[in-house]
Amino acid sequence: MSRLKNTLFEALEVAGEIQLKALNEDNQIRKKESISNIVTPIDEACEKRIVDIIGQTYPGHNVLSEECGFINNASQYTWVVDPLDGTSNFAAGLPWFGVLIALFEKAEPVMGGAYLPVQKKIYFAEKNAGAFLNNCRINVCNAAIEDQLTAFSTDATPDAAYLGKGLEIFRYLVNNSRNVRSTNSLVDFLYTAEGKLGATVNLFSKIWDIAFPSLLIEEAGGKVVDLNGHPIVLNLLPEEIGRDYSIIAGAVNCIDEIVWAGKNQ
Repeated sequence: MSRLKNTLFEALEVAGEIQLKALNEDNQIRKKESISNIVTPIDEACEKRIVDIIGQTYPGHNVLSEECGFINNASQYTWVVDPLDGTSNFAAGLPWFGVLIALFEKAEPVMGGAYLPVQKKIYFAEKNAGAFLNNCRINVCNAAIEDQLTAFSTDATPDAAYLGKGLEIFRYLVNNSRNVRSTNSLVDFLYTAEGKLGATVNLFSKIWDIAFPSLLIEEAGGKVVDLNGHPIVLNLLPEEIGRDYSIIAGAVNCIDEIVWAGKNQ
């Protein structure tokens, strides 16, 4: 895994430096599928460099990235990439953005990393080997939910019933956790993995948003489920790539309480 890890870290750091250099510049913004989703030239520049770095060392591997889609080389290995997670934050000059990369072996994420370039934080996890921040092991916080901050995020949606279910969970978090935060980005998941947040809820995530955070949180001793408490099953099939995942992630006791609240509010 050392060669794979070196490639991963190189891709994370190169993309992060591109982001830092362009922060607070006047980057052109284009809307994608909804008012909540945008793309900038920096997303595309980061993606190109990441795909190039992976391709130079592992030309036979598959790559699934947010902007360019699925590069299918019929490999058992697939790199799942979000070249700039938190694009809206980045475009507004807020420091809540970074890079996400996960490596799948067949249908399962086995290794991955995230980089927060402003904070100079590199997160890494490998299946059955633990979760790390700047080479130091991290763990979720198992304190009661009332003693912890939580996070909640959503995007625009015409599905009023679904949004209503999510907002009932939000209401529960407001009334039963210490307080609620939201960056609607990788930051919420990463801070959950290192125990700064007890749990995070995100109603609209794509596979590239959650592939590595899910592995990281599980390796940090946490749990990752959907709104009904079922395990998240990530799907690399072409017809499933664009699907939305609803996710609750964090310490086991917090997750169980949030799921219970969602079913009983």
